[in-house]
Amino acid sequence: MEKTLQFKTNINCGGCIAKIKPSLDSQKEISNWDVDTNSPNKTLTINTLNLTAQELMEIVNAAGFKAEPLITTP
Repeated sequence: MEKTLQFKTNINCGGCIAKIKPSLDSQKEISNWDVDTNSPNKTLTINTLNLTAQELMEIVNAAGFKAEPLITTP
């Protein structure tokens, strides 16, 4: 079952999105992702089948950005 995870990031502009796009797009386990650069948390939302929050944070960190999980209530 697909899950949606959200992260607070320092991805804050179109240039940053362009820089991280290849890293996220190359992951077969990510079906969709989006960054809300207008939100105070610069929220990265990722839909994935199998990747964990830790694995996603490592992908973002490897691309040169920071990510920490946002706690969401159902």
